[in-house]
Amino acid sequence: MSTPAPLTGDSSIKTWLEHPVGGPILREMLAQSGQDADVLKPVHRLALKRLIKLSKGQFSQDAVDALVARAAAGDVPAGAADAAPEAGAASVTTDTEEVVPVAEAPEWVEKVTGGRFAGQTIIVTGAGSGIGRATASRVAREGGRVIAVDISQERLDEFAADHAGADVVVVSGDITDDAAIAAIVEAAGDRIDGLANIAGIMDDMTPIGEVTDAVWDRVFRINVTGTMKLTRAVIPAMLAQAKGSIVNTASEAALRGSAAGVAYTASKHAVAGITKSSAFMYGPSGIRVNAVAPGPTITNIEASFGSPLGASRVQLAMTLLPDAAEAEALAASITFLLSDDGVNVNGVILPSDGGWSVA
Repeated sequence: MSTPAPLTGDSSIKTWLEHPVGGPILREMLAQSGQDADVLKPVHRLALKRLIKLSKGQFSQDAVDALVARAAAGDVPAGAADAAPEAGAASVTTDTEEVVPVAEAPEWVEKVTGGRFAGQTIIVTGAGSGIGRATASRVAREGGRVIAVDISQERLDEFAADHAGADVVVVSGDITDDAAIAAIVEAAGDRIDGLANIAGIMDDMTPIGEVTDAVWDRVFRINVTGTMKLTRAVIPAMLAQAKGSIVNTASEAALRGSAAGVAYTASKHAVAGITKSSAFMYGPSGIRVNAVAPGPTITNIEASFGSPLGASRVQLAMTLLPDAAEAEALAASITFLLSDDGVNVNGVILPSDGGWSVA
C-alpha cells in the first residue's frame, strides 16, 4: 500500500478522517468538544482550513496549524491507531464483491467575473448572512452597486466593513414593513437593475394538524408577503427602463412535500407562484423573474422540530440529502440569473441542490 500524502490545511476533511494518523487526531479533537466525526459529514469535501470561516471563531488558524504539526509528527492518540480507517480512495462493493474505486470530487472554487454587474444597482435582501451575504458580496466584487438589506444593522456593518472600497449601501429593516420597503427603494434611486429576494425563515417542521397560527403567520409574512412587497415596489423602476431581473429564493420545499413543515412548504410554493405569474406578466416588458431552489446549504438558518411526526417524516426523507453546499455556490446560481448571462431565462424555478430534486 502506498504511503499517504502529507496532510495540510488544504487537504479535505474527508482525507483527514480517512488518514491513519490524521483521522484519530481529528476525532480526538472533536471528542474533546463533545462531538464526533458525523458533525463534519456535510462539509467533508471542503479543505480543513475552510472550517476557520465556517465555524465563526470556534476553529482557528492555530488549531489548523496544530493538527498539521501533529499529523506530520505522527502523533497518533494512544489507543486510536487500530481504530483508524485506512487512507486511500473510497470504494463500493458490487454484487460480485469487486471493489470499485470512487474518486473524490474536487472542491468547488468560486470564480469572480470582473465587471459583470458594472453600472448596475442590485438590491439583495438577507445580505447580512448566509446566501444573501454571499450574493451581495459576489455582486459587489463583480462591480455592481449593492443595496444590502437585512434586519440586523450589526451584520450589515460587518458586511460593509469586509467590502471597503466597493459600492455598498446598507439598509436595515423588516421587509414586511412598508416604511422599510420605501427606504430600500429610495436608497436604490431611480435605476434598479436587479432584486434578489433572499431573506427568509424556516418553520418548525409541523404538519398541518399541528401547525400554530403564530408559525404559519410569521413564515408567510416574511417568506411570501415580504417577497411580494419588495417585488411590487421595484416593478415601476424596471418598467420605466424596460429591463430588470428579479430572483426569488424558493427551496426544495417548493418542489416537493418532504423537505419541511406545512408552513414553509406552502410559503415556498407561493414564492414559485409569484415567480411564474410575474415572469408571465412582465416578460414582454423586459423584466425577467426567476427563482432558485436551494438544497442543503451551510447558512445560519437552522431547522427545529416542533412535532414528533414532522421530525420522523422529514428526517426519513433527508436520508437522500446530498452534501451541503456553501452559500457561495448558491450565490453563483443566483447571480447567473440576475446577470445578463441569464438573458434567455424567464419564469424558471432553478434547483441548485446538488441533484436532490432528481432523487
